[in-house]
Amino acid sequence: MASASFSLPSTLSILSSTLSTSPKLSFPLHSLSVPSKPLAFSLSFSQIFSGVSRLHPPKKQLGSRALASLTDMASEKRVFDSEEDLAVSLAKYTADLSHHFTNKRGAFTVVLSGGSLIKCLRKLVEPPYVDSIDWSKWHVFWVDERVVPKDHVDSNYKLAYDGFLSQVPILPGHVYAINDALSVEGAAEDYETCLKHLVNTKVIDISAARGFPKFDLMLLGMGPDGHVASLFPGHPLLNENQKWVTFIKDSPKPPPERITFTYPVINSSAYIALVVPGASKADAVYTALGGGSSQNAETLPVQRVAPEGVLTWFLDKDAASKL
Repeated sequence: MASASFSLPSTLSILSSTLSTSPKLSFPLHSLSVPSKPLAFSLSFSQIFSGVSRLHPPKKQLGSRALASLTDMASEKRVFDSEEDLAVSLAKYTADLSHHFTNKRGAFTVVLSGGSLIKCLRKLVEPPYVDSIDWSKWHVFWVDERVVPKDHVDSNYKLAYDGFLSQVPILPGHVYAINDALSVEGAAEDYETCLKHLVNTKVIDISAARGFPKFDLMLLGMGPDGHVASLFPGHPLLNENQKWVTFIKDSPKPPPERITFTYPVINSSAYIALVVPGASKADAVYTALGGGSSQNAETLPVQRVAPEGVLTWFLDKDAASKL
């Protein structure tokens, strides 16, 4: 299907046709294939769209205490008897939002995470959703990513490709993976430049209240320690409120080098689904939703998820067992 949205490969193919010798280029930000080996050259979004990185400067943000106090606003909790029931409901929820935003704005911007989330999306690749969703309007991003090659076992891209993306006809140019040829600092800066270009071209909406990108749907998981994205308990990155994308070199969970969206971007989303199955998450769920307290008496990272839109928790009975 044709799409009016920006496509980097098609643009560069026009440019490269004017050259007498075509350069070797890779487009890790727009590729649905897992490369078997590193390519000779990698062109970053920062190089292509230099000058857009200062578009839409962020507005002043709420402090961490204020953010944590908002977790009960526009929030819904859904508890299912099994992970299978959770997956069925999540597929309908996602498909309904896809239809809503494609009709409303002609695009659907979806942010994925790693972990158990991808398995929970498996119903989307089955009837009736695989045939009824307009996949050509989807634009897919990652809330965090490990800075490893795309064919590495730790890659969130590989996890999503193997379990979801390879089974649906999303346009390759609408899948925005990180440039893993860059350093962790460079990859974070490059991904932010990508987002700012897509805001400028109106693929991604902008939050009028916050001045940060407003994704249509953010699909988040949560770790047993209550972390979301690559925002871990007690880490200084919890307080980052200026950057859209930042990096971490000392992740307490391997691998250590990652990029991650910041809270201002996460909390500017129109819809957030926190997808949390499994008994290993029960303590953190209780702390976040049941009034418990974390061991170090600090707010869990998940408790700072407070979107200006709607937050929905998807829990199975094991995860909710202590509520």
